[in-house]
Amino acid sequence: MKYIFTYILGFVILVSCAEKVVDEPENLIPKEKMTEILHDLAILNAAKSGASRKFKDSGIDVMEFLYAKYDIDSAQFSQSDLYYASIPLEYQSIYKDVEARLSRQKDTLEAIGKRLNDSIREANIRRTDSLKAIREQKEEKNPVSTSPE
Repeated sequence: MKYIFTYILGFVILVSCAEKVVDEPENLIPKEKMTEILHDLAILNAAKSGASRKFKDSGIDVMEFLYAKYDIDSAQFSQSDLYYASIPLEYQSIYKDVEARLSRQKDTLEAIGKRLNDSIREANIRRTDSLKAIREQKEEKNPVSTSPE
């Protein structure tokens, strides 16, 4: 009995997810463009949380910036976001694409940072070795006598 109830509940959920809850808006933002917008929004929100004073001082509004960059308006964005949210698998796909893109960028930046740190570390080692060699040369030319005369 327990299994039958579980199967029926699963079927009802599956069927209800297949229904169109929200009609497709006339000016729907294409999935690829929506992915780009949400990617930029994630980056800008992260930057804003880290430098909120700079955003305030400069008068930059994240959403207005995105509307201008992608040539959309707030209604178009809201309607498109609501439409995609009403299709859970599509919405999940968009956010997985955003997450994958952010992850790739993070990995790239970490690799660049590692190479930079390795270069700095190597330069410091060469510098230290160079200074040590100069001191040794000076000591060879001018040996310091420790015996009293």
